[in-house]
Amino acid sequence: MTDNTVTIAGNLTRELELRFTPTGQATATFGIAANRTWTDRQSQELRESTSFFDVVAWAALAENVATSLAKGTRVVVTGRLDQRSWETAEGDKRSKVEVTADEISPSLRWATAQVTRTERKPADAADAGEGEDTN
Repeated sequence: MTDNTVTIAGNLTRELELRFTPTGQATATFGIAANRTWTDRQSQELRESTSFFDVVAWAALAENVATSLAKGTRVVVTGRLDQRSWETAEGDKRSKVEVTADEISPSLRWATAQVTRTERKPADAADAGEGEDTN
């Protein structure tokens, strides 16, 4: 069995968008920019590369993230890579790979956080990682 788990640390590139499916399921989407720096062995110059990732969170995680994080916040996201496909109104086929989050937390490397526990709601399929497609 193949494991499809990724962990990404980076900064939120835009404000989170919290929406609800027709059945009332919360979903939050946002982007992360992950920077990598290294020294070029040939020139000894400092180099930098930035990768951008789209992240989606569901259920209570989505609601907690929407009330806790803002653009620029450094976070650590653990989840799985999911590919989804759709067709545009013009008939063009599109697809993208995004991270479906299992855990999201503020990075405490350069910041502090105050944790407030939320009241648990009854578990449902979305809390077990099964989300609805909103497109």
